[in-house]
Amino acid sequence: MPAKIAIVDDDQNILTSIGIALENEGFETCKYIDGERALRGIQDSPVDLIVLDIKMPRMDGMELLSRLRQESTLPVIFLTSKDDEIDELLGLKMGADDYVTKPFSIRLLIERIRVLLRRSALSNAKGVTKDHSEEVMSRGELMLDSARHICTWRGEATSLTVTEFLILNSLAKRPGHVRSRDQLLDAAYDEQTYVDDRTIDSHIKRMRKKFRIIDPHFDRIETLYGIGYRFKEDG
Repeated sequence: MPAKIAIVDDDQNILTSIGIALENEGFETCKYIDGERALRGIQDSPVDLIVLDIKMPRMDGMELLSRLRQESTLPVIFLTSKDDEIDELLGLKMGADDYVTKPFSIRLLIERIRVLLRRSALSNAKGVTKDHSEEVMSRGELMLDSARHICTWRGEATSLTVTEFLILNSLAKRPGHVRSRDQLLDAAYDEQTYVDDRTIDSHIKRMRKKFRIIDPHFDRIETLYGIGYRFKEDG
């Protein structure tokens, strides 16, 4: 079955051009002119990924993302205006997986969509084999199940996006070892995806916030200023 992509933008020309390009690549699409219609439509007919404009009437992209993140880790790519750096950072802090700046290359957008769909498919694989235990990582009170995209802290599940999961997985593999922003970018993004290394800071802050909902004293992800991050060892 082809992946189904929701496109949400109040510019009809953008809806049409992205829709045609994706359909020519074999994707199924659904198009929404504002956030309210998109939320209803996605709830009635689930999709595999959302391409989402930030500034829209009725319900903007930020509010739609916030509502989606209450119950879903669905991959989201934001469309932002050239000068909206604040919107880009806020969107990433709220849980967007990537962003593309207008005016943008349709080809670049399609490549980023493919990257996120591949990562989402790998992280959400349902098959549990006799070797499944090798895909479950335990670090003290942290448990990461890569095959089923499950993360728990102190036995309670927390909902991570694909990008957040990959960053945390990279840190937790070698507790006590520092990972630079560039190394974490390599772990979380395809080599064809171009994002600023400060994007990692936004993802880390959002992960900490999620874990502190479960444990207000969560401090296992450490910042080494000017160097990078590490997952604190037990003890």
